[in-house]
Amino acid sequence: MNGAMYREILSENLLPSARALKMMHGCVFQHDNDPKHTARATKEWLRKKHFKVLEWPSQSPDLNPIENLWRELKVCVAQRQPQNITALEEICMEEWAKIPATV
Repeated sequence: MNGAMYREILSENLLPSARALKMMHGCVFQHDNDPKHTARATKEWLRKKHFKVLEWPSQSPDLNPIENLWRELKVCVAQRQPQNITALEEICMEEWAKIPATV
């Protein structure tokens, strides 16, 4: 994924959600420091749409607990060695369903 794709996802998902929730002005958005998130064009896109961005320290997965979940999913999926995209999708859904809510 690149910055343009990321902004397209934001346009197709973040904007409609923010509008539906009546949160277009003053909303605070959080994402990590991935290059597509911090790209000048992405920052400008968010600014023009009136989203404030929560500053996020580099290399701080402890502040973003879902990172632990992604690691768990990645390990479980890799152990099953999917052979194609269809198998990968199925295995991801199966393994996701197995992860306990406590993780």
